[in-house]
Amino acid sequence: GVVALVMLGREGGGQRQEHGRGGAGDAGSAASREGGPAGDVRHERVEIRRDPGAMQRVIGEVYAGLDPSVIETYPADGVVDREAYASALESFAEGDVAIIFTPDDTHFAIAMACIKRGLHVMITKPPVKTLAEHVALARAAEERGVACVVEVHKRFDPIYRDARDRIRAELGNFSFFQAYMSQPKHQLETFRAWAGKSSDISYYLNSHHVDFHEWACHGAARPEKVTALKSTGVARDRLDLDCEDTITLAVEWTNLADRTKGHALYTSSWVAPKADVHSQQRFFYMGTAGEITVDQAHRGYAVATDADGFKSANPLFWKPKPSNGKFAGQHTYGYMSFEAYLDGAIALNAKTATLDDLDADLATMRTTVGATAILEAGRRSLDADGAPFQLVYDDPASLVPSDIRPALL
Repeated sequence: GVVALVMLGREGGGQRQEHGRGGAGDAGSAASREGGPAGDVRHERVEIRRDPGAMQRVIGEVYAGLDPSVIETYPADGVVDREAYASALESFAEGDVAIIFTPDDTHFAIAMACIKRGLHVMITKPPVKTLAEHVALARAAEERGVACVVEVHKRFDPIYRDARDRIRAELGNFSFFQAYMSQPKHQLETFRAWAGKSSDISYYLNSHHVDFHEWACHGAARPEKVTALKSTGVARDRLDLDCEDTITLAVEWTNLADRTKGHALYTSSWVAPKADVHSQQRFFYMGTAGEITVDQAHRGYAVATDADGFKSANPLFWKPKPSNGKFAGQHTYGYMSFEAYLDGAIALNAKTATLDDLDADLATMRTTVGATAILEAGRRSLDADGAPFQLVYDDPASLVPSDIRPALL
């Protein structure tokens, strides 16, 4: 087994992802100890402000059979310490695992410290904000012989996975991709402490579908030029924040086999109205031999109650409702994403798998460089009033960008 170091972060406001009572990081890792691959579970918290013992109470109150006493927390309740992970790391050994769900600008330092300690690492998306940091973590993990992966649960959604397989097998060259993902505007209050400061809505939400598109077209096409567009006004009026409400990344792609062109539009927003789902998320893909449309938010399952009104539920992603009092989310793709990472770490420790094997099955840092390059180029385009930025490759067949430069007009 392995010991899990789970890092959760708050910066003044709420957690960055809402999964309801008993969220994916807390309940999932505790459940891993109950019936899955992890041998023990410890949580380390960076910059968390919450009631003492809240995480343990939620898990213990909601799910029978899960023992919250196995969770050790750093720092102490009521204490804010951005360097708490350093103290926590002292009690972990080579081959243990780290799961990092902290604000975007803290990922690199925490992940690098874990890698140097010999821990396998999973980082929430975006793993880092720059191409240089991404490459540095990938190299460090390879040199240390540990896994470093990105938590991108859409890869485990059976509809997204099937769409990816059809894209690669049946739809010909890439031609056009369009994705949209949103959060309701009341979330701006949750994100007040970091919105427009340490990150933006494109890093937070576009990272999902940018990764999916990169994964679907990996080896067949590559992104080459990025131009960003923005809408503003709501965040400024509500929170007096100088940040974007909605961001679209327009990306030009090249099909490697014949040098033909495709293009993609990735749009994310955190000023959507309150709706039947917390997050709208959908995409359209067109290849030269067919097309695919996916609406991840609506799975044909609607629930209406006096308390909460009309909701489109998606228990395929995460199932917070217990079954007979027990946690029952082990077969959701939100859970499977963590489980696959733990299985990979255990296989590496047992020497029954290699880092190359993990590249084929997981979103490793070595295979996701292009996604981070797109997101960084988008941010740089926004900061340059929408000027386009070129992703630079060392040769015509390369899949890994080596630099980002202003595009020649």
